[in-house]
Amino acid sequence: MELNRENLLEILSVVIEPDLKKDIVSLNLVELLEFDGDKVKLVVNVSNPAMHARKRMQEAIEFNLKRNFGSTLQIDCTVKGIPAESRAARRTILPEVKHIVAIASGKGGVGKSTVTANLAGGLAKAGYRVGIVDADIYGPSMPTMFDVVKDRPTMIDVEGKPMINPVLSYGIKMLSIGFFTDQDNAVVWRGPMAAKALTQMFTDAYWGEMDFLLIDLPPGTGDIHLSLVQTVPLDGVVIVSTPQEVALADARRGVNMFKMDSINVPVIGLVENMAWFTPAELPENKYYIFGRDGAKNLAEGMGVPFLGHIPLVQSVREAGDAGRPAVFQENSPTALAFEELVRTFVSNLNRLKEISAVNA
Repeated sequence: MELNRENLLEILSVVIEPDLKKDIVSLNLVELLEFDGDKVKLVVNVSNPAMHARKRMQEAIEFNLKRNFGSTLQIDCTVKGIPAESRAARRTILPEVKHIVAIASGKGGVGKSTVTANLAGGLAKAGYRVGIVDADIYGPSMPTMFDVVKDRPTMIDVEGKPMINPVLSYGIKMLSIGFFTDQDNAVVWRGPMAAKALTQMFTDAYWGEMDFLLIDLPPGTGDIHLSLVQTVPLDGVVIVSTPQEVALADARRGVNMFKMDSINVPVIGLVENMAWFTPAELPENKYYIFGRDGAKNLAEGMGVPFLGHIPLVQSVREAGDAGRPAVFQENSPTALAFEELVRTFVSNLNRLKEISAVNA
C-alpha cells in the first residue's frame, strides 16, 4: 500500500477508541499526522488518560500501520489523554452534559441516596442545571425523595426520534426504574436485564444541556457498576460512608474498585454521613454514636479528598419522606451542611479537571 495521507487515515480508521466505541478518525482524535519517506509521526488523543490505556492505543496504531505499510516503517506515535474539560464535547453519549458523576457506597443503608438527593438540590439552588439517574435498580428511592412517586416520564420527539422526557421536580430532571415498575412489587431482574434498563436511561432519554448529571448507584461493587463505566465515561465518583468500621471496610473496597486500571474513575472524595447525632431539643450537642471521623480518617489514609460531615438529625429523614430534600430548608444546620458539601464538591471536581488537563 502506498504511503500517503489518504491511506494512512484509512488504516487508522480501523483503530477503535475503547471507551467511546468509535474509530479514532471519525472521532477526530488524530491531532497530528505527518509522513516523510518511510517515517510517520502522529499524535492521537484517548479518553482514558491512564498509562495502560495510552500504551494499548499506541500498540494498536503501530500494529495496524506496520501490517499494511511494512515492518520497516518508522513510527513516532504520541498518545495523550483528552483534557477533562473537553471530554464532554467528545462523548458520544450525553455530549451536552458537562459533568457525569456517580454517587456510590460499598454498603447499603449509609445514606447514599439521601446524599445524592441533597447534593442535586444544593447544586440546583446554586444555579446549576442538574439531573439524576436513579440507577439503584433494586431499591429506587428518588421518586419518594422528590415526591414524584405517581409521576411518569413522557415521550418527546427529538429530531424525528422518540425519546424519554425525564420527570422534573424542584428544577431537577430525573429518571428512575421506580417510574416504570409497581412500587409495591420487588424488581426481580438478572444482571443483563438490569444493565440494559440502566443503559436505556442514558441512551434513550433526552437530557438536554446540563451542568451535572448525578447517578445514584446501588450499594456494593457489582455488574451494574461495571456496565455503567462501560456505557458512560464518568468524570468522577463520590463515595458515601458512615463512620463505623463495618461501613468503612466496604467504602475502602469501593474506592479501590474505582481506582482499578479497568475502571479508572477519579474519586472526587468521601462523604461521612450520620457523622453525629444532634437532638432537636439540644442543637449544640453532638453524640458520636457510630464513631468519630471514621470516613475522614479513611480518606486521609487512602490519599483521597474528604468532602465533609453530614449529621444524623431527624429533619433529614422527615424531609426525605416528605419528598422535599433537607437542603431546601432555609438556614437550618442541615441545609448549611449540605450547602457546604456542594461547595467542596464543585471545588474538588474543578481541581480534578485542572490536574487532568496538566497531565494530558
